[in-house]
Amino acid sequence: MKALRPTLLAGLTALAALGSTVLSGCAGSQVQDYTAERPLLDLRQYFNGDLVAHGMFTDRFGTIRRRFTVQMKAHWQGDSGVLEEDFLYSDGEKERRVWTLQRKADGGYVGRAADVVGEAEGRAAGPVLRWQYTLSLPVGGSHYQVAFDDWMVLMDEHTLLNRATMSKWGVRLGEVTLAFHKP
Repeated sequence: MKALRPTLLAGLTALAALGSTVLSGCAGSQVQDYTAERPLLDLRQYFNGDLVAHGMFTDRFGTIRRRFTVQMKAHWQGDSGVLEEDFLYSDGEKERRVWTLQRKADGGYVGRAADVVGEAEGRAAGPVLRWQYTLSLPVGGSHYQVAFDDWMVLMDEHTLLNRATMSKWGVRLGEVTLAFHKP
């Protein structure tokens, strides 16, 4: 029995360490984790002028449900910006969203659009921006409030990748993946 105690103690210690690792893994990435990485993402610089994005929506099972292209025009005056988005879906449907954006004194961002519930909030560090908001999505004759958690990553001066997780009541509905290109 004495010989088993060190082994049992080592096993319990390893189990506790594994549990700690698993629990800390649940916390996920934080924007500040990317502070030292480059290039730096400045929304006022990247989202300025004409841009185009190509994207798709995949459901929670990984099935591609919709593809789309977004033509954008953006401009800033100081810390205030406007981003006009014109969506064209693969089924021919069109949609328009106009964001008003504001850079806050602490370096964060807030945004508003007609179909956004309240304000979108974002924080950038290094090449990464985390943008969170609730969107009122029309489905049939109803509107559903869906939470979006966007992670944007500036790859170079022309390319920005975006992965947005959509959820309702904490249940993951799917993902929107976008590739932005700035000429």
